[in-house]
Amino acid sequence: MSADGVHLRLLWPQWQGAGTSSVAGLAAEFPLEVARRGYALGSAVLEAILPPHDGPTAAVPVTMSGDGLAERGGVEAAAVVRDQLAAALAVIDAYGPARIATLGGECSVSVAPFSHLARRYGDDLAIVWIDSHPDIGTPASGYPGWHAMAVAALTGHGHPGLLDLLPATVPGGRVALAGLHAWTDDDIGNVAGWGIRSFSPGQLRDSSGPLLDWLAATGCSRVAIHFDVDTIDSDEIVLGLGAEPGGLTSAQARRVVADLDQVADVVGFTVAEFFPRQVMHLRQILRGFPLIS
Repeated sequence: MSADGVHLRLLWPQWQGAGTSSVAGLAAEFPLEVARRGYALGSAVLEAILPPHDGPTAAVPVTMSGDGLAERGGVEAAAVVRDQLAAALAVIDAYGPARIATLGGECSVSVAPFSHLARRYGDDLAIVWIDSHPDIGTPASGYPGWHAMAVAALTGHGHPGLLDLLPATVPGGRVALAGLHAWTDDDIGNVAGWGIRSFSPGQLRDSSGPLLDWLAATGCSRVAIHFDVDTIDSDEIVLGLGAEPGGLTSAQARRVVADLDQVADVVGFTVAEFFPRQVMHLRQILRGFPLIS
């Protein structure tokens, strides 16, 4: 199903929301300045490989410098993240889209488009967050990466200096985490505490039914889907920053998305956290070669 109106393709190569500790630990084969910017390269690869878009395409300006990366109020890179969140909302507002496909970048790139859609559709919008992780951290959590706080922000929890930019939030009861099977103990209680539903890979292996039943119970006819590529079982293929075994297979993830598309109007779709290791390795190999550098 699809909505009428402008369908915006949003390119948002944001990398600053990924915490330094996770990037350094999980991509130690690269120099840190290269590893941190891998998410930006992932956004460019996605744009290159996807079919042409029938509608406007816009890019959120993202700095590649190391400025503004200090932790502030429990959020690493809070200053630059705030600037780029404001820029993303301005780009979206310029088009007033009914539908948004976002190519990230780390997980926080869903915050601006889904918040815009929440303002547009109000009580008729549900969010399905397909991810190995819950992304429900707050500034009080042990990990300060903004990408791990994206669902918290969309449900109105977190850093006030970032939340005050959002045009709308979504109650936890209209948010589902699909494929969740990896988390830290310090904030996992937020899922139940905020009324968010979660579905493990095991619950979705054979059927999307439990998730579709939840969506029907919300009464929403429209859905925004966030797809973190690390949902795909790393025993099949490693697409994200870290290897997460035990997730959904690629066939199962495709079926879940297709089933959601059959029963609801998908007005938002994000691809996030693609970390193109082979492309990054090739870029490092070619660096400094004659005639191409």
